[in-house]
Amino acid sequence: MARVEKVPTAPFSPFYGCAIMIMAALTFGGIIGWSAYSLFQQDKAIAEFAQDQPQKFTTIELSTEARSGLEKKLADFKAGTVPEITLSIAELNGLLLLAPDSGYGVYTEMLRFDRTEPEKNRVIAKVSLPMNHIKFWEDKKRYLNGEAAYEVMVHEAGVDAKVVDVKVPGKTVAEGFIAGIGTWTLLAPYQKIEPIGNALKLVKKATVTAAGVTLSTKP
Repeated sequence: MARVEKVPTAPFSPFYGCAIMIMAALTFGGIIGWSAYSLFQQDKAIAEFAQDQPQKFTTIELSTEARSGLEKKLADFKAGTVPEITLSIAELNGLLLLAPDSGYGVYTEMLRFDRTEPEKNRVIAKVSLPMNHIKFWEDKKRYLNGEAAYEVMVHEAGVDAKVVDVKVPGKTVAEGFIAGIGTWTLLAPYQKIEPIGNALKLVKKATVTAAGVTLSTKP
């Protein structure tokens, strides 16, 4: 039986292999360089509105009576005794006090709910959000001190809220930064903490009103 032999039709040249390796190295280097450039540009943009010290908020005042009333309202809602509740701005701030540390920091040090924008389904809060420097290994923080608009929504994990606008007095906050921070929703840290996670899933509809935020177990 005849055997097929492959016979080269041109002399061997290492040029093509080297060219491919050089192109791959340039592409990889370009990606690394562009990533580093983007990172430094983002850090520079954040430095335009960030501050070295956090904003200090007044202590949340929640009397024993108010605390008991808020806890009962939440318990009745969770048990299905009442299908709908409205949480006032004061009660939303009270929730910050009742919420456990999720491991990502304590919200009482980061924000205070201030007012609502019913026409946009938003809650406005004064914020002091910690952010890392580009030299994250130095463990130095800087802070976004200003005002954030949280859009209240309901998704597969239940009720939640995301940042859709940020204002810092005398500064311009880049839209790209706002879009990025919006991916970290307000209640995401509690979605896997029970019994809070299950309670969040009970909410099928959330509406911002002049009185606060109305939560309902009915769509």
